[in-house]
Amino acid sequence: MWHDMFVEQIPIAEKLLRTVFVYALVTILVRATGKRGLAALNTLDFVVMFLLSNVVQNAIIGPDNSVLGGIIGAVTLVIVNSALNRAALRYALFAKIFDGTATTVIKDGEVQQRAVRRLGLRRAELDHAVRMQNGDDIRQVESGSLEPGGQLLLTLRETEQGATKADVDELRAQLDRIEAALAGRPAGS
Repeated sequence: MWHDMFVEQIPIAEKLLRTVFVYALVTILVRATGKRGLAALNTLDFVVMFLLSNVVQNAIIGPDNSVLGGIIGAVTLVIVNSALNRAALRYALFAKIFDGTATTVIKDGEVQQRAVRRLGLRRAELDHAVRMQNGDDIRQVESGSLEPGGQLLLTLRETEQGATKADVDELRAQLDRIEAALAGRPAGS
């Protein structure tokens, strides 16, 4: 029993190669699904992720059911993932390959239909993003993009943006100056 748990049943080099190849394949598949899928996983997406992990399990471990074989596969996945994440942080080319770039979905209050269709975004998702920015309508948006991580980033037109704390402080200071000026005038003027 103990022997089967810790003795490799396939060569370590094969286990490493299997893990790297499967990681690369799954990375390509996930990348091909687009940015929207990363931000808003729905029920169907979760089902695919669960099933995908089960489907590729045997491709990674092969006929090896040992604990040591599983540990080698898991450690290899973590190391490869960490190395690629670090490469993406250091090198813009890696970031562009693995993460992609932002895609403009709203420009000057107009939805960029071609980009929205290509990304698989729904109008309701755009409307929701506008409401999250305290806007009421897409026409209030100066620019909007779907970022590589899947977030919808919107910038409302300047005239549509809410007041900031700094804006309120500036108005309060102006009112204080006006009150002081009024208080200094003679009564009845």
